[in-house]
Amino acid sequence: MENILKDLPKKAKEKHIENKKFFTKLKRKPPKNLDYLMQELHDDEFERTDCLKCANCCKTTGPLFTNADLQRISKHFRLKPQQFIDRYLRIDEDHDYVLQQVPCAFLGHDNYCSIYDVRPKACREFPHTDRKKFHQISNLTLKNVAICPAAFNIVEEMKKNIKLK
Repeated sequence: MENILKDLPKKAKEKHIENKKFFTKLKRKPPKNLDYLMQELHDDEFERTDCLKCANCCKTTGPLFTNADLQRISKHFRLKPQQFIDRYLRIDEDHDYVLQQVPCAFLGHDNYCSIYDVRPKACREFPHTDRKKFHQISNLTLKNVAICPAAFNIVEEMKKNIKLK
């Protein structure tokens, strides 16, 4: 996994222009069965991919924390939301709550998440490759292929399976 993660940013950069063109075409005319196909590609990839062997998303990027996330997680810690915010979060340039630092404070040395059952929505849904109306999040996906080997593989399979004019 270390070699895959080491090479991933370079591979993603090499494919960036190709991927960007693909997603531009996909946005213009998404296939009717896109959601179904994406769910299938996502499920197939995650039968092969073990996130616990990677956890690159937790090591390199931080999720956005919604108000619902703040309420749920602070309750889990028996903290007031503001105490949780003060201890773990900051406001980014888009005025969203994000982690003060990465790797994530809740990631263990074994790649297990200490707040897995109450983790933020962004973490639960990452890498967002099984979302409905997938074609609407192409900019996010372009970023995620450089972070997540599974997202990279899913996009490569998409390009093989979806023929765009």
